[in-house]
Amino acid sequence: MADRRPTDDERAAIRDAIERATAVDGTAPLSEQAVRALDGRGDDRHVIAVRDDVPVGYAVVAPATDSAPQIAELVVHPDHRGHGVGTRLVDHVLDGPEARVWAHGDLPAAQRVAERLDLVVARELLQMRRPSTEALPEPTTPEGIVVRTYRPGDDAEILRVNNAAFSWHPEQGGWTQEDIDERKAESWFDPAGLFVATPADDETRLLGFHWTKVHSPAGSDPALGEVYVVGIDPAEQGRGLGRVLTLAGVRHLVDAGLPAVLLYVEADNAAAVHTYDRLGFTRFHTDTAYARR
Repeated sequence: MADRRPTDDERAAIRDAIERATAVDGTAPLSEQAVRALDGRGDDRHVIAVRDDVPVGYAVVAPATDSAPQIAELVVHPDHRGHGVGTRLVDHVLDGPEARVWAHGDLPAAQRVAERLDLVVARELLQMRRPSTEALPEPTTPEGIVVRTYRPGDDAEILRVNNAAFSWHPEQGGWTQEDIDERKAESWFDPAGLFVATPADDETRLLGFHWTKVHSPAGSDPALGEVYVVGIDPAEQGRGLGRVLTLAGVRHLVDAGLPAVLLYVEADNAAAVHTYDRLGFTRFHTDTAYARR
């Protein structure tokens, strides 16, 4: 195991491993945030498993913060599985009492590694999906509220609402303008797919927002829409804005011809899971964070 940033050639090999693993497993082994870290942004720790001078496994470790423990994500090239690479990587990165490692899709191989190392489930994130062929309920916008799409001057208000709504969340909380700019620079960014709710008499003040995303085909999946982020100002909770904004974004994705829409939600967030159940979303798979006992 080598604890260091990958070279350019190693990054190319790791990206190939990510693509191959996605195709074989039907789910991406690393999150969007972890893939961005591969380019050397931030102070993440990088661990490379090398065989014959070629990376066969890779882990990225986000350091602990005030609101989140140390979290690792990893990939093993499908051609090099079954030789203990994944077990050694997980054992190597779980080096603190609160450290966790994500198993995206919680595949059988990940469960075997967890059993081998006597790990326990620390967190579960559900991926839910709804087919676009199902009819959508009609939204009812509260009186005095306007739902519109993104304008360039909205960034500061999106940050304010996001960081208030997700102050408790280990990944989503604490965004900066750099986080907004990085996402706006992505090929999937579409201002027509970012919906905001404002008072009718002040369209510069955001009450909530829904940022949608379109995924390119990957593995066995066709192009899919995503309910990427729905954030509601805590002071505006209870007005039905989450449902209104979610429906606006889902309708936009359905009208774009995408066959299905996905979202991620904490498994223990019963209220949110119930809301999405009522909108026709069903559980598709589970991402599981494991930790030592």
